[in-house]
Amino acid sequence: MSDPDWEIPLNLQPEPSEYRFDLDSALRSVVALRANVPADAFTAESLGTERIGSGVVIRVPGAPEGLVLTIGYLITEAETIWLVSHDGRAVAGHALAYDQATGFGLVLTLGKLGVPGIELGRSAGVGVGDQLVMAAGGGLARAMETRLVGRQEFAGYWEYLLDEALFIAPAHPFWSGAAVLDAAGKLVGIGSLILQQGDDNGQRADMNMAVPIDLLHPILTSMLTTGSSGRPPHPWLGVFVMENEGGLVIGGLAEDGPAERAGVQVGDEVVGLGDEEISDVAALWRQLWAAGAPGVEVKLHIKRGANTLTVRIATGDRNKALRSPSMH
Repeated sequence: MSDPDWEIPLNLQPEPSEYRFDLDSALRSVVALRANVPADAFTAESLGTERIGSGVVIRVPGAPEGLVLTIGYLITEAETIWLVSHDGRAVAGHALAYDQATGFGLVLTLGKLGVPGIELGRSAGVGVGDQLVMAAGGGLARAMETRLVGRQEFAGYWEYLLDEALFIAPAHPFWSGAAVLDAAGKLVGIGSLILQQGDDNGQRADMNMAVPIDLLHPILTSMLTTGSSGRPPHPWLGVFVMENEGGLVIGGLAEDGPAERAGVQVGDEVVGLGDEEISDVAALWRQLWAAGAPGVEVKLHIKRGANTLTVRIATGDRNKALRSPSMH
């Protein structure tokens, strides 16, 4: 179900004897995850039809056994999901919930994996410089000793924004859905991305962005019972926006999404939304989401060549474009 050959270099693997908790037991809670998505699914082109990553079996009072927390893009519109333990046992899973705002996804196993659930921690208690373990499914050979190197806002080009994300280095090479464990062995984050950042000497430094577990606590009950966070959805444009030389450029459009239907084109430069000038991605999403509920009309101000245009867009609800999870 996953490549059996890759391993983290020994000098980067955590040494179990140096931890106050049972590291081997905690790592058994991290499982490999493979999801398959139909070729005609809305996210198939952007995220692929075969998605491989990790998930973490979590222990939550009152929740069903076999509950797996992962990063949601792995399971969005999944037709089949397989989960594999550190010793090779595989069971099918069902996509139980996905929250667009945080990026968390929940999977319920349809059989017994026989691995312990891990306790949720508090990401707010982790300080910059604190030692962490970041682990993909596969045991110690796929775990890394890392540190928290920063906490800051993260704005994604796909209409995604976290007020505060966790930034971790060195970067784990198999970050999607990986567990981030604190010094007590509790789960404090879920791996989402790898980012490259250059230093003053022209050297490239890689780091992972992880979604803080504190964002899960207030929405977990709703995700378990309704399949969503319970919060109203944001209005959606269906644009992929890149920062380019101090400006914002439309780098892509969701097929038949609100912006494409309104006439927005790849290469348009975004200069404003509504009554506000916009110069960064985070400000664009905040201004959009402040406009109201899905369906609200917004005015997007763009430059196209030498012309400045105002495009009226009837926003949509991204969730309605996605396939519902299938039970099998």
